[in-house]
Amino acid sequence: MWFDPKCPWAWNASRWLLEVEQVRDVQTRFHVMSLAILNERRDDLEDWYREWLGDTRAPVRVAIAAEQAFGNGVLRDLYTALGNLIHHAKMPIGRELFTKALVAVGLPERLADAADSAEYDEALLASHRAGLDPVGENLGTPVIHVPTPDGSVNAFFGPVVTPAPRGEAAGRLWDGILLTTATDGFFELKRGRTRSPQVD
Repeated sequence: MWFDPKCPWAWNASRWLLEVEQVRDVQTRFHVMSLAILNERRDDLEDWYREWLGDTRAPVRVAIAAEQAFGNGVLRDLYTALGNLIHHAKMPIGRELFTKALVAVGLPERLADAADSAEYDEALLASHRAGLDPVGENLGTPVIHVPTPDGSVNAFFGPVVTPAPRGEAAGRLWDGILLTTATDGFFELKRGRTRSPQVD
C-alpha cells in the first residue's frame, strides 16, 4: 500500500489492511507517496485543499528518509506512529511530531531533519512513481498493488471507506475488491461521499 501520512482515507485503508491480515492470508508492505507531488502542477485546486497540502511534504520526507536508512520494514510501525499522532492526537505537523514518532519506534531523532531537506526527494519521487504509474495520475492515496499468480500486478486506487471495517467484514471487503479489480477491462465503481472520514 502507498500512503501519504496526512491523508485520512489512506489511514483508514491502512487500518483496514491490518484487519485483513488477521482474517486472510495477506501481508501488507507500506510504501510512501506524496499528495504534494501529485498536485504540484494542478491549478484547479480548491483553496482549502491547497492550504491543507501545505505541510504534507515534510512527513513523507521523514518517512522516505527512514526507509532509505533502515529498509522498507520500518515504514509499517513508523506510519502507525505518525498516523496516531496526526489523526488521533491531532498534533500539528512539525518537528515535535516527527521526533515523537521516530523515538516511539526506535528510530534516531536525526531523521526528523529530512522534513526540511530535499536530500531524499529523488527517492521519494521514485517511490511515488512506483505506486501511481500503474493506476493513473488522476487518482491519489491509498494505492494498493496485489501480486497475481501469473506474476502481474493488480493495482488500484482505494478503497475509500469510513469507518475501517473490522474482523470478517474487513475480509469480505478484501475478497470483493480482489474479485472486482481482477476482472479484465474493469476500471471504476464510484458513488458520492455522504460523510467525512472517521479515523480509527
